[in-house]
Amino acid sequence: MSETIKPATDQAEAVETAEIKPDFIVIEGPIGVGKTTLANRLAQDFGSDLLLEGAEGNPFLEKFYNDPGAAALPTQLFFLLQRARQLKAMKQADMFNPVRVADFLIEKDRLFAEITLDGDELDLYEQVYASLTIDIPRPDLVVYLQAPVEVLLQRIQKRGLKHEHFIEAAYLQRLSDSYVQFFYQYNNAPLLIVNAADIDFANNDNDYKLLFEQIINVSPGRRYFNPMQLGYI
Repeated sequence: MSETIKPATDQAEAVETAEIKPDFIVIEGPIGVGKTTLANRLAQDFGSDLLLEGAEGNPFLEKFYNDPGAAALPTQLFFLLQRARQLKAMKQADMFNPVRVADFLIEKDRLFAEITLDGDELDLYEQVYASLTIDIPRPDLVVYLQAPVEVLLQRIQKRGLKHEHFIEAAYLQRLSDSYVQFFYQYNNAPLLIVNAADIDFANNDNDYKLLFEQIINVSPGRRYFNPMQLGYI
């Protein structure tokens, strides 16, 4: 899914005055942490193309949550093919629009595969992954959102998506732990790690503006943003 959204005035002015503007921003984190919500707001404020992973379009996903062993491989391959197509289309698109926002990192796809697939399935997946991800665009900034499993479960239950009905705490914990390990070693792009447990960038404009300021000021390496620790909340 890709669309272009008109910018909001206040944040558009902030973007214009930023010293370094990221061309490709990726929002990542476990299920329920707020990736898509943040990606939508950023795309609006940058007036940018928006790439969404479109979980609701995966015909295998509900089957996977109901019976992971039976549907893990087609679920993973569907997502991999979908994400690779989106990124390659983005690379070939009109470059006059300098900013793009996505709510997925292609390397993250392997994280799910390693959790859900058995040995032979993972070998097959790795072969497909290697062929599809050649020359994939690299983000200028990755924003990694973190929150405890109990917070993720509350948010998942609140939004009430049918295909997420069967998600369990144990699966979310394994997933969250895998994200921590993945980003501990990640160095392919500047990384902003955000404590998203107690901020509401969907409904609280002040929370969102604080995070937006961190995002538009890109710097090399990794940074941490914890609003509570800094006394913002």
